[in-house]
Amino acid sequence: MDIILDMYPKDLAANVFHDRFGQSPKHLVLAPGRVNLLGEHVDYNDGWVMPAAIDRSTWLAFSPVEEGDGLATLVAVDFAEQVSFNSEPIPAKTNLPEWARYPVGVAWAFRQAGLPAPVMLAAYASDVPRGAGLSSSASVEMAFGVALQTLAGQSIPAMQMALLGQKAENDYVGVNCGIMDQFASACGLRDHLLLLDCRSLAWRSLPLPDNLAIVIADTSVRRKLTVSAYNTRRQACEDAVRILSAELPGIRALRDVSLEAFNRFEDKLPGEPARRARHVVEELDRVQRAIPLLEQGDIQQFGRLMNECHASLRDLYEVSIPELDAMAEIARELPGCYGARLTGAGFGGCTVNLVAREQAETFSVELARRYQVRTNLAAEVYICRASDGARLVD
Repeated sequence: MDIILDMYPKDLAANVFHDRFGQSPKHLVLAPGRVNLLGEHVDYNDGWVMPAAIDRSTWLAFSPVEEGDGLATLVAVDFAEQVSFNSEPIPAKTNLPEWARYPVGVAWAFRQAGLPAPVMLAAYASDVPRGAGLSSSASVEMAFGVALQTLAGQSIPAMQMALLGQKAENDYVGVNCGIMDQFASACGLRDHLLLLDCRSLAWRSLPLPDNLAIVIADTSVRRKLTVSAYNTRRQACEDAVRILSAELPGIRALRDVSLEAFNRFEDKLPGEPARRARHVVEELDRVQRAIPLLEQGDIQQFGRLMNECHASLRDLYEVSIPELDAMAEIARELPGCYGARLTGAGFGGCTVNLVAREQAETFSVELARRYQVRTNLAAEVYICRASDGARLVD
């Protein structure tokens, strides 16, 4: 079992850059991954989410290419691969390895928006686990976004940067993600959660006490939420809105349905749409109840809402698996744990745990040990704290 406490890849990115290009990089950028503490599977229902950037990041070492040379070179340290390409025009994604589509997609999105996308030499490394639901791809996108604005001598607002990253992933890479991942990576704030309205894109920060740690536990089961499973859940939510609109004219999404109204009209819905919609409506109610709890520092009650969220994702939205359930159940039995739930799309990946900081290391060791005993699987456990968003470091 591995307990990973602190392993930033800053030096690795800079050293590989120097070895590959024979010079030190002109700049360094970092962009964090993210975890969502509350508000799961509500983003595509126009709801509210509560993510935080975490102190596990993509580090990007880069320098501009000499004027007149349109050849860009990217080195992905974690894949031990590199790619060089002429940037005029931006190459089609089919001509690139999968990992390169994310940074190149950001350059494409910049140019689509009429922004300069200077050519660079770059090497990047990350300690955001891939495929674990912690937004490793969004951290790569935001790192390259900050690099491009740096080379262009521009200042792009963080939310605009997030939207450019989302456009890259939606329209260039071809992944139909929402805005939450890029938003959290771009707009993160140390020791704070972020409250994002996925309809209006209005957001604000909410405090997390200094004596808390965010502990992320990777089940080692990679996510298996297929496109069809995701689409059927999204379709069930849309079906519920269509049916409920006969009783509640003017609703556009489940975000517009109060818990009281849902309770009155739930019997109008077939079984599956009723279950999926109940999760969303109750989850949105949980997010709204969580806001004053965080403002008052009531972590006990906030943790209970996290536990309720996991039960709802397990029983109503049906996106949990036995390993995620085991990880959350074990966590709640351990001293110092306020709340534990699966985070991300489900069907594998990680749980997020809110833990007293002074007990976080003991908690992490014991959680990994008990999980391995119960499942015969090794867990990786990351002790994190809420972090600032993507930024130029040097």
